[in-house]
Amino acid sequence: MHTATTRARAPGLRFGRLFGVELFVDWSVLLVGALITFNLGAGLFRFWHPGWSDAERWVTAGAAAVLFFASVLAHELAHAAMGRLTGVKVDRITLFIFGGHAHLHGEPKRPLIELSISGIGPLVSLAIGIGATALGMGLSGTYELDWGNSEQAELVVSAMGPFATLLMWLGPVNVALALFNLLPGLPLDGGRVLRAIFWAATRDFDKATRWASRCGQLVGAGLVALGVLELLGGRLGPGIGFALIGWFLFSAARFTHRQAREREAFAAVPISRLMRTQMGRVPPQLAVDTFVSEHLMATDQRAWPVEAYGQFVGLVVWDDVRRLPQSAWAHTAVRELMTPRSRLVAMKPGEPAERALELFAERDVDQIPIVEGARLLGLVRRADLLKWYALQGGDDRRPTFMRPVSS
Repeated sequence: MHTATTRARAPGLRFGRLFGVELFVDWSVLLVGALITFNLGAGLFRFWHPGWSDAERWVTAGAAAVLFFASVLAHELAHAAMGRLTGVKVDRITLFIFGGHAHLHGEPKRPLIELSISGIGPLVSLAIGIGATALGMGLSGTYELDWGNSEQAELVVSAMGPFATLLMWLGPVNVALALFNLLPGLPLDGGRVLRAIFWAATRDFDKATRWASRCGQLVGAGLVALGVLELLGGRLGPGIGFALIGWFLFSAARFTHRQAREREAFAAVPISRLMRTQMGRVPPQLAVDTFVSEHLMATDQRAWPVEAYGQFVGLVVWDDVRRLPQSAWAHTAVRELMTPRSRLVAMKPGEPAERALELFAERDVDQIPIVEGARLLGLVRRADLLKWYALQGGDDRRPTFMRPVSS
């Protein structure tokens, strides 16, 4: 699974960097790893290998959990590699309870790029699945095994060593992972493949996104219904699993559908129509204590452009002041606190407001300067987009581009 960067979230615990991509793991992975280890150690491997010692069985089960997440990571790295080859930046991968996702900066620019990035992940999982199964069968000598002969099958399986056992488990799991990700609904890879097809047919990215996300909601609802049927049949584990995965897919697809509607609403609006032009501005040499008493506390403005001789040089915000000890306010200038213009994300007045949605998500900022040359024309805030969206009769629910403002 891969997603365009949409809203800020804690990425989890960083555990490395590979090929320039930051790798994170969510704490929910510990739960999944424990469940895999327990189900294999206390269940499947006990059935496959009744002669194994407890230590042999549990160590192999733990190794299986690690290999599972390694294969998920390979799936996501494939998305990241294809993204970079096709000009889509991928800065991090996060493993979480439902597998993993590669965080793309923005959306692909053409249907073929979308198709390439989306399709490579399931292909890698399928290749791992087929390769692991073939190698496992070769090591265990099961190529010519008559699986219809249960006694013979049990003898061969019980004689497999730990490595062959891991391969024979990991292979089918990766094939299942590939097939699951190809289900035709966003945010799964199959949903993105479907969106690429709709996009090529309609030449309308947002319409294609809406259609594919509706398919995702149907797939999610279907999995929830399947989970309920499993629960009614007394199969507690599969029932809960299908229901949770279905609920996750339904919620993610609904969120994606809302994003598409929001992008459509802002696509034809130049950002200059939504920016604020009336705001206080401060010089870089101003002392922080004066800035606080005469500017920050005198109005409700939270972000202050810093200008020198009519040129925009930086931005100082509420949180910058909070990080500085009050004892240092009197002998610290605003220039020492501000974020220089070179480090700010900015827009030009003719750019569509849709671009602001992407930047708010990618950079996790609350305001974007609108500049022309060295001059600051205005600032646009998340709240400004919310106000305009509400005036256009937007969704009554909180828009996806909004998040709580830090206090």
